[in-house]
Amino acid sequence: MPLKIRNKEPLSIIVLAFGLALLGFTFLEAYLFLIVNVSISGTDFSGVFGLSIAALTVACIRIIYLGVMGWIGALVTTRAVTLLQQPKSEDRLREGEKPLEKPAAS
Repeated sequence: MPLKIRNKEPLSIIVLAFGLALLGFTFLEAYLFLIVNVSISGTDFSGVFGLSIAALTVACIRIIYLGVMGWIGALVTTRAVTLLQQPKSEDRLREGEKPLEKPAAS
């Protein structure tokens, strides 16, 4: 059974702020990730190869992490904007629309 909330606007603004904060944090993390200087040094081929594979693996994990964070932040922000754009039930009733009713079970 869905939760019925009379005034969704304050909750929508809180969810929107959370989504925007998550997106901002994601972009900050991505910027900090990009300014890190990665250097691989070694003398033998196997050592350099192992270090480069390790650095590539760490970079891929962080990129996936940032992608998931950005995706979740965008979803939360989109849901909040959708909630803010929905007309209030009082506004729908004033405009002459019928209230939403559940269909009768036959």
